Amino acid sequence: MTIAWGKKWGEWEGNAEKSLGSGVLDSAIAELKIGLKAVNYLGLTEAAEPDMTGEKQGNGSNRTQTVYVTLTGLPLTFEIDWPFHKSTSGADFWVLHGDIRLEGSHGLHAPVAVNLSATVREVLPSLEEKDVLAPLINALRKEVDNRQIEFVKSGKLVPVHFSSRHYDFKRNQWVFGKASDETITRQLERKIYWQTKLARGDVWIGDGTEAQYLQTTTDHLADLANQLAARGLIKLERRYATAQPALMERAEEFELAARTALAELEKKHAFERG
Repeated sequence: MTIAWGKKWGEWEGNAEKSLGSGVLDSAIAELKIGLKAVNYLGLTEAAEPDMTGEKQGNGSNRTQTVYVTLTGLPLTFEIDWPFHKSTSGADFWVLHGDIRLEGSHGLHAPVAVNLSATVREVLPSLEEKDVLAPLINALRKEVDNRQIEFVKSGKLVPVHFSSRHYDFKRNQWVFGKASDETITRQLERKIYWQTKLARGDVWIGDGTEAQYLQTTTDHLADLANQLAARGLIKLERRYATAQPALMERAEEFELAARTALAELEKKHAFERG
């Protein structure tokens, strides 16, 4: 199954707030099993420290320790098998395998084969991780936001085209859609919640990958984070955020967004399968 990039940017607002039929939502809740008292992340008990070190593994695979939340509220981590390899089929593109994990879902993931087009290759400084990781994660995250990627317990690699669709040649920059301050603030809240829930510790707010995805700057992210601090939701020091009880007590809000987003995604793919 080839996932083609759609013609629309995707809706930034409102997907997580749509009302669903109780049967669809209940099914997603049963599958995702995100709860406040009985949570098993990455195969560990809640009291154990999850293994999200991000260290290189023997085959060149690298799993991000950062939780990247979609705009619809799904917490993701990425395991990337570097480096890119030239296609052996004769086509003019490069291939990279990876696995997108839906955290807190008891094994749901999306194995992907990223096909990097020659057009995008020309605008990248190199195919090394330091030059590709941010737009790669954001391109995959955008596909999840647009419901183009399905999460399964097991499955074959899904080809995903890493093309110039999200690159603005006039301004020489990646563009994934301009987010409002309201959307960015909600995204920061979700990111800090999930990162704290999954990995514990302080959360780095000055993440250039997040700024790129929201089409803003790390300075603006810090400004909005300061507003969260003024409301008592986080503590902020040198762009490291520490979640406060007032934020973590909103767990059901953030987890409901994730359940709703997963239900919408599953409903879309179930419809396509007929």
